[in-house]
Amino acid sequence: MNLLVNIDVDDLDRAVRFYTAAFGLTVGRRFGADGVELVGASSPIYLLSKAAGSRASPASPQVRDYARHWTPVHLDVVVTDIEDAVARAVAAGATLEQPARSSRWGKLALMADPFGHGFCLVEFVGRGYDEIATP
Repeated sequence: MNLLVNIDVDDLDRAVRFYTAAFGLTVGRRFGADGVELVGASSPIYLLSKAAGSRASPASPQVRDYARHWTPVHLDVVVTDIEDAVARAVAAGATLEQPARSSRWGKLALMADPFGHGFCLVEFVGRGYDEIATP
């Protein structure tokens, strides 16, 4: 199985600037005015231009809203230096919602991108999640 990550945005150029600056990704392919492939992560990330207020799907009454919103699916970005990664993401336009907290398995900072999508920065320590895994 291969995983592709798709992120809806209302300003494609702004999104490319944010994701390349915040995470060191590079542009792979462009798909006209409506999409850009970013490479450099474990899976390709596709930024898709979708207007605010447009329907999420033909069968859904929900419309896209790029204010801060919650969704049960989000990205965790694994980094080697969480303080540096937080600073770089904030400088690129992210919002720090909860500073990095330490636990047995590592550090976690709660963030949001400029399009209202939540994400976490994760720095593993020791054995990472194996520190808390149960048999």
